[in-house]
Amino acid sequence: MRAIHSRIAAGAAAATGAALMLPTGAMADAIGGSVQKQATNWSAILMFLAFVVFTLGITYWAARRTKSAKDFYAAGGGITGFQNGLAIAGDYMSAASFLGIAGLVYASGFDGLIYSVGWLVGWPIVLFLIAERLRNLGKYTFADVASYRFQQTPIRTLSACGSLATVTFYLIAQMVGAGKLIQLLFGLDYLVAVILVGVLMIGYVTFGGMLATTWVQIIKAVMLLSGASFMAFMILAKFGFSPEAMFKAAVEIHPKGLAIMSPGTLVSDPISAISLGMALMFGTAGLPHILMRFFTVSDAKEARKSVFYATGFIGYFYILTFIIGFGAILMILAPDANGAYPFLTAGPAAGAKAAITAIIGGTNMAAIHTAHAVGGDLFYGFISAVAFATILAVVAGLTLAGASAVSHDLYASVFAKGRANEADEIRVSKITTVVIGIVSIILGVAFENQNVAFMVGLAFVIAASANFPILLMSMFWGKMTTRGAVMGGALGLISAIVLLVLGPTVWKAVLGNPAAIFPYDNPGFFTIPLAFAGIWFFSITDNSAQAQKERKDFEAQYIRSQTGLGAEGASAH
Repeated sequence: MRAIHSRIAAGAAAATGAALMLPTGAMADAIGGSVQKQATNWSAILMFLAFVVFTLGITYWAARRTKSAKDFYAAGGGITGFQNGLAIAGDYMSAASFLGIAGLVYASGFDGLIYSVGWLVGWPIVLFLIAERLRNLGKYTFADVASYRFQQTPIRTLSACGSLATVTFYLIAQMVGAGKLIQLLFGLDYLVAVILVGVLMIGYVTFGGMLATTWVQIIKAVMLLSGASFMAFMILAKFGFSPEAMFKAAVEIHPKGLAIMSPGTLVSDPISAISLGMALMFGTAGLPHILMRFFTVSDAKEARKSVFYATGFIGYFYILTFIIGFGAILMILAPDANGAYPFLTAGPAAGAKAAITAIIGGTNMAAIHTAHAVGGDLFYGFISAVAFATILAVVAGLTLAGASAVSHDLYASVFAKGRANEADEIRVSKITTVVIGIVSIILGVAFENQNVAFMVGLAFVIAASANFPILLMSMFWGKMTTRGAVMGGALGLISAIVLLVLGPTVWKAVLGNPAAIFPYDNPGFFTIPLAFAGIWFFSITDNSAQAQKERKDFEAQYIRSQTGLGAEGASAH
């Protein structure tokens, strides 16, 4: 631990240029730099404590109403479409969306928007292909759908492994964001900050289940959208509400000049760009904590409404992060009224020519510093508290998804073979929540200097390679069999994890090897088609009696997915 803390205090250029250098220079720029302990921000602490007290009150209220497994996993199915849309947005607008994208735009300009676009275009796929059918076929998790007409044990085991792998990478990004934020703003040690997030997250999920998690996400979404709107308004107001004037000023002051308005500063080769786009787009439809949200509404109609509202909120938010990222360039790299550069570690003499990573706290904190510049200490405290609330809400949703994968898919369906009672299932879920919390704390410390948007991108690769192909093919392809699903899904999952480990992010940056074995940061271009091909090949070559039965059962599944006949809480429409 002492080595970790000494590394936190190391200089930005050294940390980024040596141990954490990624294959593209622009991505290296997007990694956090030095962290200096700031004076205690009392406004941020008070607002954060108010949020924690309020949400713990919600948790207590939810705990008293969480009696059954359906209450714990799906909030009793009583959430409206609008509420669920706001909660989905709250679950989706993570630390990566707010801190990470603003940091990438600050460091790389136009190219930082690739994550926003990729994440947003995944929602039409969810709306038109997934949401309604998922609600009609499933109960608590997407594995209910994937295993609908197949053998339960192998499919649920694979689905649970895919969910846990996705949740793990996603959790790393949230814990890193939380640790950096508290270390910078509250004057606490990084390790203490990560432990605090872990403990609060365990409390929300263990006692309040999905109902508490939903309302925490709704409150956080309203706070985040309000705060980001105010920031964007204040930034544009300084340029007469002219985006053109803002971009022109940013080009003049940014060390990369006009390059920040052109593609290629962050993702420089076609395979990397296509691979990242595929992972972000298809990964959205395979995220277990997002797919779980469709079981909290009463029927398929409300599920469709959820996606409609969520897409609007999320699209609006990503427009704001783009403005905030360019605003960060202008607020951080320009001198203040006294000619000083209060947000850079390089000192006034370096000015705009300083390395991008000379920003205090690293580029993940660009949005936070911008809030300070446009709104003073009070708004700085509010945005700090909102950013932390963002992390808590997302972490709670992720943990619930991971816990349900273990308790509902593995324990109840695989090990107990459907004989477990609800009380046992919920108890296993709560134990799993504690374990996931501890693991996420450890991983949060290990990956502390990675850009949070980039880390979430890795989670999307696994979701797109392991979860999405099985889910989509099981709904729409009648010739799919258990063998095809298991072999194809396993190919996607294993290849995604192996290539991520052998790639620059883990093999070079985390493990410290001189060169990566696999050259690309994001392997989605290779792993997603491999999963689909595996499902197709191993299904059409399966002529067993079980496979014939599964093919015959597809018609009944398809009718229910389209009409809702037989679905819980649904009727024909």
